[in-house]
This record gives sequence, structure tokens and C-alpha cells, in this order.
Amino acid sequence: MGARLRVVLDQLTHVVDADQASASTDLAAALVATAPSGCTVEAIVPSGADVPVPGISDVRRLSLARRELAASWQMGIVPGVGGGLIHSATLMAPLVRHDRVHDHDQTTVTLWGLQAWEAPESLSKTTVAWQRGMLKRAAKHADAVVVPSHAIAERLAEIAKLRNRIRVIPGAVPSGFVVPLDASARRASLSLPSGYVVLTGSADTLDLGFRAALASGKHAVVLDAPEGSEPKLAEIAAAAGLPESRAHIRGLLSADDRAAVFGAASAMIATGTCGAWPWRVVEAMTLGVPVIAVESGVHHDVIADGGAVVAPADLSDAVVDAVGAGARRLSVLAADRSRSFSWLGAAERVWGLHADL
Repeated sequence: MGARLRVVLDQLTHVVDADQASASTDLAAALVATAPSGCTVEAIVPSGADVPVPGISDVRRLSLARRELAASWQMGIVPGVGGGLIHSATLMAPLVRHDRVHDHDQTTVTLWGLQAWEAPESLSKTTVAWQRGMLKRAAKHADAVVVPSHAIAERLAEIAKLRNRIRVIPGAVPSGFVVPLDASARRASLSLPSGYVVLTGSADTLDLGFRAALASGKHAVVLDAPEGSEPKLAEIAAAAGLPESRAHIRGLLSADDRAAVFGAASAMIATGTCGAWPWRVVEAMTLGVPVIAVESGVHHDVIADGGAVVAPADLSDAVVDAVGAGARRLSVLAADRSRSFSWLGAAERVWGLHADL
């Protein structure tokens, strides 16, 4: 008799994190594609949600909407969910006492980043409280907590008493992540210049990227800027010597828009050092964009030899090389490294995780 793996798809009607929402559906599709013989994949979804993943054998549609479900599960109230093998690509899961040995019930969750503990100011107070509360429930009831890198695993072991329940399964880029045919038009609609580098990071670290952009002679395009932060980031750019006309601050973009932005980027500069999966770094590598990142455990894990991971003091020199003599070499290294990350590979490891449990 085969196993039924039940995946939580909580953001189908209400997206709270676009990267994690995309990861959840991409992983679900990959779990269907890699299911061992006789095994099936089912979905657990909030009220009113339709499942856009072909091959899902059954859907448990709950009576609560996503927001109410998040509050209910945080308190350990999980009516109508049922048992079995449950996997969530986020912290959103029915974390309650269950019997893995006799009833063969399992619940595993995924933690993509530690911002709620390392940089709580970057999130809303509600989000911080919810993530911390759900991790406490996971420490009590989860059979495993999946994280995307070994550096995050080491830090998580210091934060929560999970002992040997931490597993490392990296993420990947959104399905079909390629430079779109209308990339030029998308860049024009975003009012982007020619000749730029892409920056990611927080207000505390982006000055390094602005200085590097200035040294390279390029414009700077900041992705994922928090809503309302443009004036502050423009001031940081000006203080770093980069004129406001050369600092282009953009918020959350769609996957196609991000691919269009990367399609014309001379380099990608990751200045953040918080313990979180670097979604944009992996996207840049996938499209062969030279990647330069400030030293951190996560960047060493993810980029490895696929780019330049340097000390803050060396960032500008590394970017100058990346947009000049080292451009071709770093582009090839990035594309090669990106092949290490796929949702099919992640799905195989999720199946293996539940088999081991």
C-alpha cells in the first residue's frame, strides 16, 4: 500500500509571501512528478481555494479562510484537517500532538529565514509574533523542520530545541523562470536605464552596494524594497556618492518582471547577511548573471564557487571585476552553480525525509 503525502497550500487565495507561495505550488507539482510508485499527493487548503497543481489526487478544503486558519493553527486548533503524512513548505501547518509510531502520522514544516529572530525590525510585529509562535509549536510537535541551508540549520539549532529534527533541503527558482520575450518592454515600463547592477539587502547594508555601483560606473537597481522606503534608500545612495538619478528603487516585482530585470543586469550584488534563503541570488545565477555577495554563512552555502563571496571592504573591487574582466567567467560559474537547485531535487528529498521518519 502506497503513502499519501498531504501538502499544505495555504496561500492560494491570500498571498502573504510571494516567494514562499510560489515555492509551495512548485514543490507540490514536483512532489507529484517524483512520487514513488503507488504514492499520491493530496492538498490541504483554506476555504474557497482552488488547487492549480495537476496530479493532486484529493483536496481537503477547510472551513476557514487563510487568515483565520493561521490564527487557529497558531493556537493549536486544527479541526477538519485529519492526520497522515503532512508536509508544509512554510511554517503554516497543523502542529498538534500526534502518534507517528502507531498512527503513522507525520508533520513537517519549512522555515526559509530567521528574520523574525535576527532582524525583527524588517517584519511587522504581527508576523514576528506569528513566526515565533509557530516555531515554538514546531519545537513541540513537528517531526522535522526543513531549512534551505546548513548555515540556517546551525543558527536554528541555537534558537529552538529541535535536537536532530532539522533537515536541509534547498529551494529553487520559480517554475519557468526565464527572460521573457517582452523583457525590453517590461524594463521600459519599470523605467530602468541601460547599464545597471541589481542590489538586494536592507537599509543597513545597501550603502555597500551603492558604493560598489558607483565604483563600477553603473546605475543601481534595488529589488524588494519595502513599501515607502524609496526616499530613505535614495538618501542612503546619495550619502554613498551615487546620485539619486542613478539609484532606481523598486519593490516586489512579479517573476517575469524580475527575470526581465536580470536579463539586462551587468551583475547582482547581495549585501544582506541575515540568515535567510537568498531567492534573488539563485534567480540571478539561473540566468547567468555574475553574482557578488557580502560574506555570510548562507552566501557561502548557496553561492559556493558560483560567484564571488567577499568581505565588505572588498565588495567594490569585486563588482568592478564582475562587470569588466571577470564578467564572462562569473557568468559561466553562476549558471553552472544554479543547476544544483531544482524543485524536482527538493521533492525527492522531501519524499526521502518522510520515508526516513
